[in-house]
Amino acid sequence: MGTEGVRVRIRSTAPRFAALVASAAMVVVGAQAGTSANAATDRAAGATALPLSASQRATALKDAQAETPTTERQLKLADGEKLVARDVVKDADGATHTRYERTFDGLPVLGGDLVVHTAKGGDLKGTTKARKGSITVASTDAATGTAAAKKSAKSAAGNSVKGATAGSAHKVVWAADAGKAPTLAYETVVKGTQHDGTPSELHVITDADSGKVLYKYQAIENGTGASEYSGSVTVGSTAESGGYDLVDGERGGHKTYDLKGGTSGTGTLFHDADDKWGDGTAADPQTAAVDAAYGAAETWDFYKESLNRSGIAGDGKAAYSRVHYGNAYVNAFWDDSCFCMTYGDGIDNKNPLTSLDVAAHEMSHGLTAATANLNYSKESGGLNEATSDIFGSAVEFYANNSTDVGDYLIGEKIDINGDGSPLRYMDKPSKDGKSADAWSSSTGGLDVHYSSGVANHFFYLLSEGSGKKTINGVDYDSPTSDGSTVTGIGRDKAVQIWYKALSTYMTSTTDYAAARAATIKAAGDLYGASGAEATAVAAAWKAVNVN
Repeated sequence: MGTEGVRVRIRSTAPRFAALVASAAMVVVGAQAGTSANAATDRAAGATALPLSASQRATALKDAQAETPTTERQLKLADGEKLVARDVVKDADGATHTRYERTFDGLPVLGGDLVVHTAKGGDLKGTTKARKGSITVASTDAATGTAAAKKSAKSAAGNSVKGATAGSAHKVVWAADAGKAPTLAYETVVKGTQHDGTPSELHVITDADSGKVLYKYQAIENGTGASEYSGSVTVGSTAESGGYDLVDGERGGHKTYDLKGGTSGTGTLFHDADDKWGDGTAADPQTAAVDAAYGAAETWDFYKESLNRSGIAGDGKAAYSRVHYGNAYVNAFWDDSCFCMTYGDGIDNKNPLTSLDVAAHEMSHGLTAATANLNYSKESGGLNEATSDIFGSAVEFYANNSTDVGDYLIGEKIDINGDGSPLRYMDKPSKDGKSADAWSSSTGGLDVHYSSGVANHFFYLLSEGSGKKTINGVDYDSPTSDGSTVTGIGRDKAVQIWYKALSTYMTSTTDYAAARAATIKAAGDLYGASGAEATAVAAAWKAVNVN
C-alpha cells in the first residue's frame, strides 16, 4: 500500500483485495431502513433505481451487450475500441445507466471504463468517462516479451513482498494516466506475503516496448449465537449431517469457514450439534464465526432494504467468510478473486477483527468493485476506503444493536491500537494522527486509509452537520476547514446520495473533485437540483476544501 501509481484493472484480469488497515509495505437506490421512515418518500420518484432480480439483471446485461455496436457508434469510438457491459441501473422514470469496460484490438484497457446515461426513449443523455477521448495505440506488437515483463515486475516488488513469485504477464493498454497517451503494456501480478502477514498481489504495469515500470499497486485493500462484539444474535444455519452448518440459506448461501491459523484455501466449514454457536469469548473458535456471519447478514439486509440490492454484485449470490487467518494477524481483507472476506485474530489472537462495522467495511469493498471499481491508489483509493467506512458505519446504525450501537467511529470494538481507541474517526479524521480532515494538493500522496479522511469527514458533515453533538452516547465535535457552519440532512439521505453517486456517476479514476460533481448530481437526481440536499452536499464538500 501507499504506492503512488494509479490502480486500475479490467475486472476479469486482475483479482482484487481490500484490507481494513494500512499494511506494511445496480442496480438500486431504495429506502434507508433504520432511523428515518421518510427517506424513500422524500426522494424524487423518477430517480429511484428499480430493484432487479438476478435474472432481470442478467437479461439487462445481455441486452446491453447486444446493443454495444450501436452504443460504440453513438460514442464515436475509434477503430479497434469495443465495449463490454458490466452493470446496468434502470431508474423508475425509464432512464438507464450502463457501465462498460473498454478493449482495444481485444486487449483490456486499464482506465477506459465509462457509464452511458440514456433517457426512456433511448436518447443519449450523457457519458461519464474514466478517460476522455479515444483510446488507441500504434501497434499491439510488443518489443519485449513476457519473460522480461515478469523480471521487471519481480524487481519492482523489491523487499516489499516476501517469497515473491511473478505470475503470467499479459498485454493490456494502459490509459489511466490522463496526461499521457495510451501505452501498450504488460500487467504482471507478483504474489507472496507482505511484512505483516497480509497476502500480496502486487500488480505491476510495464511498458511493452521499453520494459519501464509505468505503475504498480498493491491490490490488498486492507479490509442464535454468542458473539464477542454484538451480544446474543441470530445467525443463519442449515441442518446437515445430524447437526448444523453455518450456512445462511436466506441470504444467498453465505458460508463461514475456519482457517485454523492457515493462510490459504477455504478451511473447514463450521458445524455444530445443537445450533448454539460460540460462548462470547475469543477462546471459543465459534465466537469469531458468529460475529463474521452476523456482520455478513446485517450487511446483506442493509443492501436489500436500504439500497434494494440483492447481494454484493446484485445477483443474489453471497460471498463467504474465513476466520482465524494466520497467527496473531492484525487485519482483515476482502479478496475479489475468491469473493470472500477474511479475518485475523488480532494481537495475541485475543481480539478477532470481526466486529460489525469491520465486516460491513470488508463486504462493501466488494460492492465498490461491482460498481465504480475505484482504483486503489491516490484519491480514488481514498474514496474506495471511505466508501467502506461509510457503509460500515451505516450498517451499524441499521442493525440497531444495543451492544454495538451505531456510531461514526471505525473499528472501535476491536482495540487494534491496544488502548481502546477506534481505528478511524469520521467527525474529525485527524484524531487518529494520520488521516486528513480536508483536501490538499498532497492528499493523493497519502496511504488510501488516510486520504479517505476527506470523504469520511464530508459524509459526517452531510449527515450530522458541524460542531458539537452527542449521538448514541458518543460525543462528536466536527470542524470545517473554512470555519463555516454546516447543517446536516440526516444519515439516511446522505447514504442514498453516496450510493447513487457510486453506482451511477463514479468511475475507476474518480478523484475528489469528480466525487463532488457526482454527489451533487446524485442529490439533484434524488431530491431536485435546486433542493436543500444538493445545496448541503456542496456546502459539506466546501467545508473539507473540495470546491
